[in-house]
Amino acid sequence: MSSKIVDVAAAVILRPDGEFLFARRPEGKAYAGYWEFPGGKVEPGERVEQALVREIREELGIEVTRAYPWLTHVFTYPHATVRLHFYRVTAWNGEPHPHEGQIFAWQRPETPDVSPILPANGPILRALSLPPVMGISNVAELGMGDFLSRLESALQGGLRLVQLREKHLSATEFKLMAQQAIALAHRHGARLMINGEPELAIQLEADGVHCTAQRLLSLDARPGVPWCGASCHTREEMDNAARLEFDYVVLGPVLPTLSHPDAHTLGWDVLAEWTKDYPLPVYAIGGMRPELLETAWQHGAHGIAMLRG
Repeated sequence: MSSKIVDVAAAVILRPDGEFLFARRPEGKAYAGYWEFPGGKVEPGERVEQALVREIREELGIEVTRAYPWLTHVFTYPHATVRLHFYRVTAWNGEPHPHEGQIFAWQRPETPDVSPILPANGPILRALSLPPVMGISNVAELGMGDFLSRLESALQGGLRLVQLREKHLSATEFKLMAQQAIALAHRHGARLMINGEPELAIQLEADGVHCTAQRLLSLDARPGVPWCGASCHTREEMDNAARLEFDYVVLGPVLPTLSHPDAHTLGWDVLAEWTKDYPLPVYAIGGMRPELLETAWQHGAHGIAMLRG
């Protein structure tokens, strides 16, 4: 097998209801009958974005009008090593048609009901199930009662990922608050991450653990919980999270914050540079507001994480 890496543009075509388009590879191609995200090889001298638009036009007969850079995965098949550049496509002209003998199916990332799926796409489906907004607890500023009330309102409004981060609380206070927050989150179908020890997350029946940057660099294995995330401020920390096969990272601060107005910020350009060719979903943090979600997508982030926003 050649050691050359083949660059491939892959489109995660998303409808407003959250469903994405899967295509079954036609007869005559490697892995015929397997399901995949549509796309194809990047030609010499072609930018990945150009290849994406061209391939989707040729394969599906639609014109991509809005696409955001997302994840990049390198995967070795028996016949080739591919570098898959995934873009989330949210707007296009026309209706998809199987121009190359494919079969199409609209699917939900949490419950795909087609098989077999190309091996490289397992982590992509998992990443796709993460919502675009993470809410971070703020009990220190709000008080426990007000925080839980606001959390419930946010969950009713669609928030589906919460991180509990309250270092000032005693162990007893944190457990009491966490139990109530977890019950609220699960009642609304949301995931709740504990910023703390994996053992505590397991004990409280949270969905996973969120590691500090310091804790992340001390790990040599992924914690044994369903979902793992980490706070990152440097590319070294991001690389360690990827090596440990975490599910996401929170990167920042991107913009100045009320709590740390004089802290060094990364800015959007650095965020875009560090997310380029990165395999994990990245949440931008620091000065984020709901109206900045589109900007975060444009710079390669999966979404935004907000404390006050």
